[in-house]
Amino acid sequence: MVSHTNDTDEGFEPIISNRLAIKLLSALAGLVIIAGVITAAGHWLGQRMASGGHTDSAQEFDIAIGSDTISVPANMIRLAEQRASGTAAGLNLYLTWPEMQGYSVAEKGRFDAADKSTDLIFIEVSEATMSRDMSGRLEPIYQRLMSGVSSDFGHGLTLHHLKADSGYGDEVLLSARRPGKPDYVVRCLLPQGGQEASSADCQRDIHAGNGLSILYRFSSTRLAEWDHIDAAIGAFVANRLTGQKSDNR
Repeated sequence: MVSHTNDTDEGFEPIISNRLAIKLLSALAGLVIIAGVITAAGHWLGQRMASGGHTDSAQEFDIAIGSDTISVPANMIRLAEQRASGTAAGLNLYLTWPEMQGYSVAEKGRFDAADKSTDLIFIEVSEATMSRDMSGRLEPIYQRLMSGVSSDFGHGLTLHHLKADSGYGDEVLLSARRPGKPDYVVRCLLPQGGQEASSADCQRDIHAGNGLSILYRFSSTRLAEWDHIDAAIGAFVANRLTGQKSDNR
């Protein structure tokens, strides 16, 4: 007589033990988690590369610089490491001109070509280290460094050349009379010999708040709008310091 047995008979062991099965399942789960992390990281990195380090987030950060606090949205802050509330030595911003807005996907092209764009304004906020801003330095400092004959530049501006040993290289000084205000003063590295203007070849600094220096740069192609730019920068900073939020995003 033939004896029949089945897999449940005593003396037979399963090909894969319970312990080994648990280990295999754990390993598989680990691989799934790792794959998910890699996918998420790849997606984040892809977005990061596509945005060039910019962000269109409108989340506001309150940043204390010296005795002043400035509140700005993330999309106006140029450096990713500065997008956080707290105390900082300085702050780098960029805005579209004339809209005075931060980065957006719709304006991606303007920000990706930041070194060539002529309609961006770059702002550096820091504690003032000098008692006078650029306008205040015209008479005691800049006038002593001028060389040759000044000339009319147009748009209400007068062009002044600076001495070769002034330390300003090929920069020139432009000034303008302003009724009831100190003279407007800006330094520029004007394009020569068919060169194209850069996005930040003119710079000017003003004082704001309790002790801030606001240095801003813009393209020399915008010099015809110097008075509008200066007024817009002053209003923007004052608004952000006093907490009177506007729609500048």
